[in-house]
Amino acid sequence: MILVLGVTASGKAHLGFELAKALGGEILSVDSMKVYRRMDIGTAKPSRQAQQQVRHHLIDVVEPSESFSVGLFLDHALAAIDDIRRRSKAVVAVGGTALYLKALLYGLFEGPGGDEGIRAELRARAAQEGWDRLHEALRRIDPQAAERISTNDAKRIIRALEVYQLTGKPISSFQKQFDAEQPRHDWTMIGLRRDKAIESQRINARVKKMIEQGLVEEVRTLLAEDKPLSPQARCAIGYAEIIEHLAGRMSLEDAVEEIKKNTRRLAKGQRTWFKTFRQVNWLDVEPEESPEHVVERAQRLIAPPPDRPAP
Repeated sequence: MILVLGVTASGKAHLGFELAKALGGEILSVDSMKVYRRMDIGTAKPSRQAQQQVRHHLIDVVEPSESFSVGLFLDHALAAIDDIRRRSKAVVAVGGTALYLKALLYGLFEGPGGDEGIRAELRARAAQEGWDRLHEALRRIDPQAAERISTNDAKRIIRALEVYQLTGKPISSFQKQFDAEQPRHDWTMIGLRRDKAIESQRINARVKKMIEQGLVEEVRTLLAEDKPLSPQARCAIGYAEIIEHLAGRMSLEDAVEEIKKNTRRLAKGQRTWFKTFRQVNWLDVEPEESPEHVVERAQRLIAPPPDRPAP
């Protein structure tokens, strides 16, 4: 049971893939956007070749027009883990969606039920004032949650404000129960960390590559489908900005810069979340360190089976 985590563009996908190959395991994707079919470039999905070499779970499971929640993720993930372990394979979970990682490790926190009236009011307010204003409202009542939630994450902004209106308490106060609990499985957790400046360079390079690979055309094709994109899909970083560009409200150059900025903001939120994760074996990656050496370091953290000597 291996869990590889890190901020976006940290190199965790490569590490998870190499560990799964070495262990004869299968990968469980812990990513809120890789679940959507045909949203490939903007979500940095593993290539078809990689998926043929190592079986991946929780990738391409729903249509872009469908909603997907942390509860659905957890149901799918636990079923996948049972399936993988039943076949005596190693589980290598890889991801950066912090809320999904928390749910995978500790389950779902107990919060109040939803109120569609409050949600409708908040969506109407966002349409008038913009999501930035709602995010700022969240920051005033719950700075801890606002630090973790991107300004593009409409669903989680609404949920956090809804919980506060229903209970008078910040959503982060409900989520604190995670801190005292032990993970539900015996995970070996490996985290990748890089200097923030290096992370920003890697993010910029990834965004540039996505544009070169055809992100604009991918978004245009998705928008032309019969069923409209779900709110979650539309708000995904990389897609939301290109949608603005294709609507004529933003130049491509400005859209690219917005993607870079919002991705850096996402990475900042991920770092904040990951500080609350216990028992993580953090690997601080040097600027010139090769991916192969990172894999070697990670392999030393994994206890070998009793019948196999340590590497």
